[in-house]
Amino acid sequence: MKMNHVGIMVGDMDKAVEFYTKALELKIVMNNTKVLEERETAIGKMCIAVFGEGFKGFNIAHLVTTDGIGVELFEMKDRQERHEVDFTRLGIFHFCLQSDDFQSVIERTVKFGGKVRMDIMRYHPEDDSKQAKMVYLEDPFGNLFELYSHSYEETYATDYE
Repeated sequence: MKMNHVGIMVGDMDKAVEFYTKALELKIVMNNTKVLEERETAIGKMCIAVFGEGFKGFNIAHLVTTDGIGVELFEMKDRQERHEVDFTRLGIFHFCLQSDDFQSVIERTVKFGGKVRMDIMRYHPEDDSKQAKMVYLEDPFGNLFELYSHSYEETYATDYE
């Protein structure tokens, strides 16, 4: 099984595309595109199946990470307020990106409307041979994302050196 993409609800497509391309350096595959509620196309039928009757349409943009993982941004026509983290709700909690340059990513995140949720932390501060570090950040719409310095396997494997 491979990871293909993640879908993220945003409140302002232009601001979201700017944030994800300039702060996080994702590449645009398909820029802001309007999707209407309709039953004539496969996409229209799929959207009704997923969002239900009366979703009224949305804007979508497709971006990609440097390792080819897709990021779909959705801006629903009937927008909700900014997302607040609800730890009592089941479901996806965050996504994670990897970078060698934490400071630049953090600075760009803040510059383009995101937030830093914590200080940078090392996963194994007691072991100098393990340098994996992480930080939680937030996009301008309240979606949490984590930044890792090392791969997932390197971060958690007990044999990692």
